[in-house]
Amino acid sequence: MKTFTPYRICPLGAHIDHQHGMITGFALNEGVTLEYECPEENPDVVRLVSSNFPGEIVFSVSRYPRRQNDWGDYARAALAALLDAGYHLRRGFAGSIEGTLPIGGLSSSASVIITYITTLCKINGIHVSGAEMVGLALWAENHFIGLNVGKLDQSCEIFSKKDQLLFMDTKTDQVELIPKSEHMPPYQIAIFFSGVTHSLVNSSYNARVDECKTAAYSLKAYDGQQYSRWTEARLRDVDRQVFEKYKDRLPENFCRRATHYYEEMERVEQGIRAWRTGDLETFGKLIFASGTSSISLYESGSPELRVIHEIALNISGIYGGRFSGAGFKGCYLALVDPEKKEQVAAEMEERYLEVFPDMRGRYSHHFCSTADGATMP
Repeated sequence: MKTFTPYRICPLGAHIDHQHGMITGFALNEGVTLEYECPEENPDVVRLVSSNFPGEIVFSVSRYPRRQNDWGDYARAALAALLDAGYHLRRGFAGSIEGTLPIGGLSSSASVIITYITTLCKINGIHVSGAEMVGLALWAENHFIGLNVGKLDQSCEIFSKKDQLLFMDTKTDQVELIPKSEHMPPYQIAIFFSGVTHSLVNSSYNARVDECKTAAYSLKAYDGQQYSRWTEARLRDVDRQVFEKYKDRLPENFCRRATHYYEEMERVEQGIRAWRTGDLETFGKLIFASGTSSISLYESGSPELRVIHEIALNISGIYGGRFSGAGFKGCYLALVDPEKKEQVAAEMEERYLEVFPDMRGRYSHHFCSTADGATMP
């Protein structure tokens, strides 16, 4: 038996879902596959191996799990989410899990968690909706793994449809699937893997979230608005005019994070209009602008990914590109002209390895297409 969950990319809406911002996304035809069986012996045990990580993971579904700080924590997080939601599980599984693309920036953690939750639901006769799956997977990352992500990853991996741009307002959970315009020129999705593995838990991701929340909390106070707990503060609840009025009072870092948020919200709205009309050139330029803002204002991006971005800006045949995910390490996404993709790939590799020759053998490129989201149990 198999369970598959796609990876996702976010062309526009970078780093703002945790502030209840608006995002866009695609699911990819690459992702995570779990092959499994349900042995009769020790039926309540989960036993896992991975083609990407060493060792075997073993635990029981009848007990609430604890973090072990290994790759099995994502399976334990899936179990914890279901138990916390009040589901009772009797059966585990023996399985082997594999990701088809290098780890880093493609929401592999969300893909893995959704794969595990889906499998546990299937074999225990639990049926959940797409919205419920988003909630379970989000809880697993926020409360068990300890990463303060928003709903972007899970929503793209569940609600996406092939050849349609997913638009989501993460404050209202409104989802719209926007078909590709008949005027849209051909494009393909390129993934450039920097060769640097990616771990958000050990990165500055949570610090950036805290900076955005603190900016929102401070702006409300400066404006005399009512506010409750800091944990509930979001930039989405602060009007742009309020930010412009009081931004000079914010610490420089907080001001930059907030500026990225408000400008990225505008890019999402502009990008949606461009996509509807098939204006891929404008859509791509907005993606490039998002990537540049992620460097200069949000201050994410490893040295390797920043170099890839600078190279991409100057390669003919790339409509637009930016870091995939938080951008501290991992992958870079680009929309490319299919007729020029081999030229693009060759030029990117040559110029990147000139700067980082030690990444030879680790750097790679991959071409993908959009796909449907995961099938719910």
